[in-house]
Amino acid sequence: MIDWTEVIRRANHGNPAPAREVVKSDAEWRAQLTPEQYQVTRQAATERPFSSEMCSKFEPGSYACACCGEPLFDGTHKFESGTGWPSFSLPAADNAIAYVMDDSHGMKRIETVCNACKAHLGHVFPDGPAPTFLRYCMNALALRKAGP
Repeated sequence: MIDWTEVIRRANHGNPAPAREVVKSDAEWRAQLTPEQYQVTRQAATERPFSSEMCSKFEPGSYACACCGEPLFDGTHKFESGTGWPSFSLPAADNAIAYVMDDSHGMKRIETVCNACKAHLGHVFPDGPAPTFLRYCMNALALRKAGP
């Protein structure tokens, strides 16, 4: 099971290979995504907090990348963080998420991206619930509910 030390190691030294790679042109991403999804996932923007119903819905099922459909999280690991963004404590697979050091906006954070298509998802923090103590703070626009 991944922990904060491993997240930092991966952000600094490399991530495991994805299960598959999805490569599309910028024009293809623009045609596929809404303008808001494009801005968040392909340009690393952040949606407004509390702007999605996904924050307060806790249903069984999986959450996939809005860009490529790769499974990212299981609903059993979703929790209420009070931050205004959907939060999870564990990715669906060890190689589902890639970690990137992010020094933007005068902060040191670790960005999370879909390991398959490199879509910006959000950030991960070491203040989540046991057993991982991780909080994957995701943009709802980067996710889609993928099933029961």
